[in-house]
Amino acid sequence: MSDSVPARLPLDWIAASLRRERGRAGLSLSELAKRAGIAKSTLSQLEGAGGNPSMETIWALAVALGVPFSVLVEPPVPAVQVIRAGEGPTVHSEQSSYLATLLSASPPGARRDIYYVWLEPGTVRDSEPHIPGTVEHIVVGEGRVKAGPHGEAVELGPGDYVSYRGDVPHTYEALAEGTKFVLIMQHL
Repeated sequence: MSDSVPARLPLDWIAASLRRERGRAGLSLSELAKRAGIAKSTLSQLEGAGGNPSMETIWALAVALGVPFSVLVEPPVPAVQVIRAGEGPTVHSEQSSYLATLLSASPPGARRDIYYVWLEPGTVRDSEPHIPGTVEHIVVGEGRVKAGPHGEAVELGPGDYVSYRGDVPHTYEALAEGTKFVLIMQHL
């Protein structure tokens, strides 16, 4: 990754969101941890603004809570929001050189999130199914990427667009250095 890779998410955003959403769902620490397939101690640490959660851990918690990923990582949003290149809440993958920066979370009544993604060749980012009804849209800005549901992934270059179900296992693989794309997750 380049020197312009953004910083990781502030843990206090994640902690506050986890406590809020767990409370809304009426789940105990033990029950949410069990549903997400993580240790109760890990969840407790995250709710206390500790640890270093990976993208996979946050996704598992979002799915277990039945909320879009962005709900757990979104900061309070001012009336006019500008996110400069290299800034914004960013999460990394433990599986690959995949970084995603949340650009716009779904406002109330809408169910879509927008991410700017950096991906480098050499590893594949396998994604578990998101909440039912999720559709992903990708527009490639730089490089080349192979993306889509397992067995149906397609190769894309600059300016190419693809849309596919995100509620089934899917994958992203950079085919060129410096691959960057916009990922829009639509939750129907």
